[in-house]
Amino acid sequence: MYPILEKRVLNPTVEMITVLAPRVAKKALPGQFIILRVDEGGERIPLTIADYDRQAGTITVIYQIVGATTKKLSALKQGDSLQDFVGPLGRATETEGLKRVCVVGGGVGTAIAYPVAKKLHEDGCEVDLIVGFRNKDLVILEDEFRAACTNFFITTDDGSYVRKGLVTEVLQERIDAGVQYDRVIAIGPVPMMKFVCLLTKKYEIPTVVSMNPIMIDGTGMCGGCRLSVGGETKFACVDGPEFDGHLVDFDEAMSRGAMYRDFERHAYEETCNLLSQKEAL
Repeated sequence: MYPILEKRVLNPTVEMITVLAPRVAKKALPGQFIILRVDEGGERIPLTIADYDRQAGTITVIYQIVGATTKKLSALKQGDSLQDFVGPLGRATETEGLKRVCVVGGGVGTAIAYPVAKKLHEDGCEVDLIVGFRNKDLVILEDEFRAACTNFFITTDDGSYVRKGLVTEVLQERIDAGVQYDRVIAIGPVPMMKFVCLLTKKYEIPTVVSMNPIMIDGTGMCGGCRLSVGGETKFACVDGPEFDGHLVDFDEAMSRGAMYRDFERHAYEETCNLLSQKEAL
């Protein structure tokens, strides 16, 4: 069992937990993920590592309450324990030798962008961090972001916080200002990553994307995270989750991801009903 040492509500649909998992924390790196089970009968879900503390032996993960398992996870409290917590899995983000990088995050994907920016910043890299949210109420980790970069930019779709616009607009402004990036790293919704890559391809800026949003079981067995990269079939969980963004077939990935929405909604509604019945007893 893996105890939850801390739990924070970051916004109405996003929560963060810190879990005691010394063996995972010992080897964790930015860009990797873990697989957890809430209870013995629960499904296995992959969640990207948002932070780690080797000395304390802890791993922090951030999740959005969108499915059955994340709903059950949300019902747990500080002091409760997870059944299983396995990792670290996946390839870590390659950060060596980079001098100037732009990290772009969108929505809950910004939680995954944070450890990458933090590692680069600690290594002496000059980091521009651009994060985007739908509105002010969904903004998370702002203080942590500011401490993990050289220049910080935040946008909201509706203009309710800082500036109205898209992350790609800020990136375009930085490029127009003459900033020369060794690499752009984009992490967030698949459509956002697609448009970041369309922009950077025009300027031949190497771009890495994290395809964790399409992962399901985290082992490659389900095939749900299958995608085409440079015409070859890859699996986000075992071959990634990071890939050359200019080679990813984003349209195919978005189409496949939509196939599971009805099933996920049904499972989520069933879990909500079960949890409500337990609370009523």
